Amino acid sequence: MARHAAGRSGDRARAARRPVHDSAPPRPGSGGAQLPPVDDDVPAQAPDDEAPASDDYVDLAATARRQRRSVSRLRALVKHSIRLTWAADRRAFVVTTVLQLFGAAVIAAQVLIVKAVLDAILVVGDGGGVGPVVLPVVLLATISAMVAVAAAIQTNQQRLLSELVLRSTWQQLLDVAGAVGLRAFESPEFYDRLQRVQTNALSRPYQLTQGLVGLVGGLAGCIGLSIAIVSFEPALLPILLLAGVPLFFSTRRESRLEFDFAVAQTPRLRLRQYLGMVQTGRDEAKEVRAYGLTGALRARFDAVYSAYTDDLRVHLRRRTRLSVAGNLASAAFLAATLLALVWLVGQGRVTLAEAGAAIVAIRLLATQVGALFKGAQQIFESGLFLDDLDRFVAMRPVAEQAEAGAPAPASFGALHADSLSFTYPGSTAPALDDVSIRLNAGEMVALVGENGSGKTTLAKLLAALYEPDGGAIRWDGVDVATYSRPSLRRSVAVVFQDFVRYHLSARENVGLGDADRMDEIDAIAAAARRAGIAGVIQDLPQGWDTALSRMFKGGRDLSLGQWQRVALARAFFRDAPFVILDEPSASLDPRAEHALFQSLRDLLGGRTVLFISHRFSTVRTADRIYVLDGGRVTEHGSHDELMARDGHYAELFRLQAAAYLSPEASR
Repeated sequence: MARHAAGRSGDRARAARRPVHDSAPPRPGSGGAQLPPVDDDVPAQAPDDEAPASDDYVDLAATARRQRRSVSRLRALVKHSIRLTWAADRRAFVVTTVLQLFGAAVIAAQVLIVKAVLDAILVVGDGGGVGPVVLPVVLLATISAMVAVAAAIQTNQQRLLSELVLRSTWQQLLDVAGAVGLRAFESPEFYDRLQRVQTNALSRPYQLTQGLVGLVGGLAGCIGLSIAIVSFEPALLPILLLAGVPLFFSTRRESRLEFDFAVAQTPRLRLRQYLGMVQTGRDEAKEVRAYGLTGALRARFDAVYSAYTDDLRVHLRRRTRLSVAGNLASAAFLAATLLALVWLVGQGRVTLAEAGAAIVAIRLLATQVGALFKGAQQIFESGLFLDDLDRFVAMRPVAEQAEAGAPAPASFGALHADSLSFTYPGSTAPALDDVSIRLNAGEMVALVGENGSGKTTLAKLLAALYEPDGGAIRWDGVDVATYSRPSLRRSVAVVFQDFVRYHLSARENVGLGDADRMDEIDAIAAAARRAGIAGVIQDLPQGWDTALSRMFKGGRDLSLGQWQRVALARAFFRDAPFVILDEPSASLDPRAEHALFQSLRDLLGGRTVLFISHRFSTVRTADRIYVLDGGRVTEHGSHDELMARDGHYAELFRLQAAAYLSPEASR
């Protein structure tokens, strides 16, 4: 009874963690362009650009359509924009805003100075001297120079501010990507959201900053010019302001079309990016050429790109029609304003100097009205994407809560996995089903089985990278679901069969095993010596500072076997009490593989080791061997016990042995 109660407690703790992502099965074809990492236990799915939009797209678009383009909505977005830019860099925000307000004040002053210049010119035309013209002209030239200087400074400050906002947004995105559980990376829905945020929302902070600056400047300019026009003739202002109404409605509709287009095109853009990566990737290049895939992949890329550009042409034609209609209607109101001005001059209500200054003001006001509505459009358009970003960023506290718990102990005396089950998102068949194993401190335990039997999945669960759907993992009798996941992982070192080859220096490639100790070069070198790679690194052109990639000048690449030793050194440097090795010798030659496993106990210094291997000759020295088949443990015991049992393990062992023995010896 106590065991069942503990299991239920662990299940409740795990259930509290699962809402980090949407684990609902994806609709057929909704995944695609950027496939999640694949191991032996997870079947790959091909991308499909002809798929219908997923529920995520539909929900997002529906939410966007429900949002009204109201003054209150604009006010909320402006507040959001100010918070975003203020948090990115207060000084740059203040300088940019002050320059915008200064520019608006100068524009209004220009109109009044133009009137003074025209008055002086009329005096000269009536036979007066040129003296009255000098001061207004000097003022006009000075103001024009100030406008040019302020515009140059503002452009540079605006560029800096946009880049700082972009950096802040990237930081938020990376925080979420680092916080969510590994299961999210198996979900096409998560990739869709991540890709959409990267493609759209990360470019929108610049547009949002531009829109905010344009809105502030346009509004201030409109107020200043409106005051100037009213000082000439109040009746002109209402007619002129009506010119902005068509622009308001046309830009509102344009931004809605842009958002809908971006949402609908996300799967296609992901597939296009993936196809481009396959054709330009260094790792893929050899197979693409070996199989003659250049033409087929290029044709696929061209077809996807053509479908996108066809839709883009239709989309841009719709936006162009709206823009033309809005601007023509606005121009009609502007013409009406000028005709009204001519009539007022004829009636003697406006002097010629005032008329000239009013024409300048009307032209400038039309520009400011355009800037005002363009800024509002950019904010509305960016706001839809930033709402999406906010929802994405909101995943972080939920993810962090799911990872929280009591500090885990530094090690364990016994690890028991009881009745574990696990199914990958989007899959109907369980990768693990009622799996139980045990590891005692200092033991070497092996997992063997055919491809797809669940070995790597079980290793990921034991490494606290996944939460089991059922069952429990216990350290010294305590369900690890109650512990903080990051603190559990600090006690585990993992070398996966698809280990990462970081395009960084050799020191960093090993030191990333424990990033907090990156400056401990002696310990890094010692780990490399244990892995048998120190000599190779020391012979590189810059030794430990050599970049392990030909992507960078002076960099060098390693053979696959050497890279595997670097990955082993990274695990050794972590100095964790529990080490998981997934095919740690797959890229080593037979002599090196034999030497590794003969010395593995000494190399790991009494640590608990779980290793996975397809080569049965390497697992003979393990204290205990678990045989997996179809996600279940079918046998376990020592090598001799399993051979004596003459079951599945013995069958697989003899099949491998037969490949190395003569027909006579294998009989």
